[in-house]
Amino acid sequence: MADKFVNVPDAQGDAPAQALPQDFEAALGELEALVAMMEDGSMPLESSLAAYRRGVDLVRVCQDRLARAEQQGRVLEGELLRPFEEAGD
Repeated sequence: MADKFVNVPDAQGDAPAQALPQDFEAALGELEALVAMMEDGSMPLESSLAAYRRGVDLVRVCQDRLARAEQQGRVLEGELLRPFEEAGD
Protein backbone atom coordinates (compact mmCIF):
# COMPACT_ATOMS: atom_id res chain seq x y z
CA MET A 1 0.00 0.00 0.00
CA ALA A 2 2.95 2.34 0.49
CA ASP A 3 3.22 2.92 -3.25
CA LYS A 4 -0.29 4.40 -3.45
CA PHE A 5 -0.57 8.16 -3.36
CA VAL A 6 -3.09 9.44 -0.89
CA ASN A 7 -3.80 13.12 -0.64
CA VAL A 8 -4.47 14.05 2.95
CA PRO A 9 -6.07 17.50 3.09
CA ASP A 10 -4.25 20.23 4.96
CA ALA A 11 -5.30 20.15 8.61
CA GLN A 12 -5.91 23.91 8.72
CA GLY A 13 -7.97 23.84 5.53
CA ASP A 14 -5.50 26.10 3.66
CA ALA A 15 -5.37 23.80 0.64
CA PRO A 16 -8.51 23.20 -1.44
CA ALA A 17 -10.18 19.88 -0.67
CA GLN A 18 -9.49 17.16 -3.18
CA ALA A 19 -12.58 15.91 -5.00
CA LEU A 20 -13.94 12.61 -3.76
CA PRO A 21 -13.73 9.61 -6.06
CA GLN A 22 -17.09 8.83 -7.58
CA ASP A 23 -16.70 5.08 -7.97
CA PHE A 24 -16.69 2.48 -5.22
CA GLU A 25 -13.36 0.87 -6.06
CA ALA A 26 -11.41 4.14 -6.10
CA ALA A 27 -12.99 5.32 -2.84
CA LEU A 28 -12.32 1.99 -1.14
CA GLY A 29 -8.72 1.92 -2.39
CA GLU A 30 -8.05 5.41 -1.07
CA LEU A 31 -9.73 4.54 2.22
CA GLU A 32 -7.58 1.42 2.63
CA ALA A 33 -4.44 3.45 1.95
CA LEU A 34 -5.49 6.08 4.51
CA VAL A 35 -6.13 3.43 7.14
CA ALA A 36 -2.72 1.86 6.50
CA MET A 37 -1.02 5.25 6.88
CA MET A 38 -2.89 5.99 10.09
CA GLU A 39 -2.16 2.54 11.54
CA ASP A 40 1.53 3.10 10.79
CA GLY A 41 1.52 5.67 13.58
CA SER A 42 3.94 8.06 11.91
CA MET A 43 1.41 10.77 11.00
CA PRO A 44 1.29 13.91 13.15
CA LEU A 45 -1.93 14.51 15.05
CA GLU A 46 -3.28 17.22 12.74
CA SER A 47 -2.63 15.08 9.66
CA SER A 48 -4.30 12.12 11.35
CA LEU A 49 -7.38 14.22 12.05
CA ALA A 50 -7.50 15.42 8.45
CA ALA A 51 -7.07 11.83 7.25
CA TYR A 52 -9.88 10.72 9.55
CA ARG A 53 -12.22 13.39 8.12
CA ARG A 54 -11.29 12.33 4.59
CA GLY A 55 -11.91 8.70 5.57
CA VAL A 56 -15.39 9.54 6.83
CA ASP A 57 -16.18 11.15 3.47
CA LEU A 58 -14.81 8.13 1.62
CA VAL A 59 -16.90 5.75 3.75
CA ARG A 60 -19.98 7.77 2.82
CA VAL A 61 -19.14 7.43 -0.88
CA CYS A 62 -18.74 3.67 -0.46
CA GLN A 63 -22.00 3.35 1.48
CA ASP A 64 -23.86 5.37 -1.16
CA ARG A 65 -22.51 3.26 -4.02
CA LEU A 66 -23.36 0.03 -2.19
CA ALA A 67 -26.89 1.27 -1.47
CA ARG A 68 -27.34 2.13 -5.15
CA ALA A 69 -26.09 -1.29 -6.21
CA GLU A 70 -28.41 -2.98 -3.71
CA GLN A 71 -31.37 -0.98 -5.05
CA GLN A 72 -30.47 -1.92 -8.62
CA GLY A 73 -30.33 -5.56 -7.52
CA ARG A 74 -33.81 -5.29 -6.05
CA VAL A 75 -35.13 -3.78 -9.27
CA LEU A 76 -33.57 -6.56 -11.31
CA GLU A 77 -34.95 -9.22 -8.99
CA GLY A 78 -38.39 -7.67 -9.27
CA GLU A 79 -38.24 -7.79 -13.05
CA LEU A 80 -36.76 -11.27 -13.29
CA LEU A 81 -38.51 -13.05 -10.42
CA ARG A 82 -42.13 -12.91 -11.45
CA PRO A 83 -44.52 -15.83 -11.86
CA PHE A 84 -44.01 -17.90 -14.99
CA GLU A 85 -47.54 -17.15 -16.30
CA GLU A 86 -46.83 -13.41 -16.41
CA ALA A 87 -43.55 -13.89 -18.23
CA GLY A 88 -45.34 -15.61 -21.14
CA ASP A 89 -47.95 -12.90 -21.61
